Amino acid sequence: LCSDEPCVVIGARSSVLLPFGPLGLVIVDEEHETSYKQQDPAPRYNARDTAMVLARMHGAKTLLGSATPSVETYYKATTGRFGLVELTERYGAAVLPEVNVVDMKRARLRGEVKGPLSADASLTVADATANGGQAIVFINRRGFAPVAECSSCGYSPKCEHCDVTLTYHKRIDRLVCHYCGSQYPLPTVCPACKEPAIEVLGFGTERVEDEVGAAFGGATTLRMDLDTTRSKDSYQQIINDFSGRKADILIGTQMVTKGLDFAGVSAVVILSADALLNVPDFRASERAFNMMEQVAGRAGRRGTPGHVIIQSYQPAHPVLPYVASHDYLGFYSYEIEERRKFLYPPFTRIIYIYIKHRDPREVDSIAVAYTHALRQLFGNRVYGPEEPHVGRIQQLYIRKIMLKIETEASMTKVRTILRDLYERMHSVPGSPIRSAQIYYDVDPM
Repeated sequence: LCSDEPCVVIGARSSVLLPFGPLGLVIVDEEHETSYKQQDPAPRYNARDTAMVLARMHGAKTLLGSATPSVETYYKATTGRFGLVELTERYGAAVLPEVNVVDMKRARLRGEVKGPLSADASLTVADATANGGQAIVFINRRGFAPVAECSSCGYSPKCEHCDVTLTYHKRIDRLVCHYCGSQYPLPTVCPACKEPAIEVLGFGTERVEDEVGAAFGGATTLRMDLDTTRSKDSYQQIINDFSGRKADILIGTQMVTKGLDFAGVSAVVILSADALLNVPDFRASERAFNMMEQVAGRAGRRGTPGHVIIQSYQPAHPVLPYVASHDYLGFYSYEIEERRKFLYPPFTRIIYIYIKHRDPREVDSIAVAYTHALRQLFGNRVYGPEEPHVGRIQQLYIRKIMLKIETEASMTKVRTILRDLYERMHSVPGSPIRSAQIYYDVDPM
């Protein structure tokens, strides 16, 4: 029986670090979510894995729930390390939505694209709203336009502190760096060629909201992204307004994929599927499948058949047919063989070693020396060093080294070896490593 203390604790990532008393069960909902991993700043931990350790300490059970389990979790379930329970029907026996992939290259050649939407997408949204339903338009990029570029010379403004192009935000009429938050005015004249030819290109949630609002003049829109949910209770207010049918169309980033239950949604449009598929990371296919399948699952949850449109310039990409057929098992079989072939998790464990320094020559020198020392200890398990996708953030240049460690290896021993190496190199008088930042990310997401 319960005392006056709470019997159930509902919390986000950090709630697993609370001082629990007797614990009987830990439920990790949507266990595939990458947001369970705190990657920066330290302490770097995965709340899902921490929850399992916590439950083990208390002799409790752990329940991991997801319609699209992470590849590592499902592998453990199919190999007997975890128990597996499957729910093969949607709540209320609702039918899974029909999914169609639109070839955007062909659609553009035929003149069937207006703004961000293909003709098929426009028709799907129009049908949904005309019949009293609602629609979700998903694009995983906030702001008005992702690129400002000179049409004369091709110059594109970049952040002074980070090696990234700036995103234009129309609401504040500023260019914003999404890594350090710095803001800049949109130049009226190109700084490189002095021509008044700067224009904004591409689509973010702000621009899509404007375009969709203009295309469906009688429809009311809401936008859900980091910019519209900064204030207290704004996230919940948007959900309440859309659930209460105060808007017909919701435009949003990955926030709209988070297990939301909207009874009136009968149409979902996924813009720029290629931006999800082409990320330079071994988990790109898994993340893309999970995100598209999750957002597709927002449609047709109350009996009305749902319809999903995926817009892509590479409709033959191997992941898209699995999304179109809601075939998680097929995707898992494809992905696990890719991981097995190239020795990625769950067949190895990954450790990223990041080296940061204000001098690009110093960071290169340190990274090369550190990699050489690591190879003497770990052999061909060491890959790199390389410059990551974004090579400078907040004036610090970054290099990355990857370690692939066998799953049966002792991580305690690996940690000891890495610590001893760092201390040995750090103890050398005048060593440049002393002026660098070095940190480790184990099992990165």
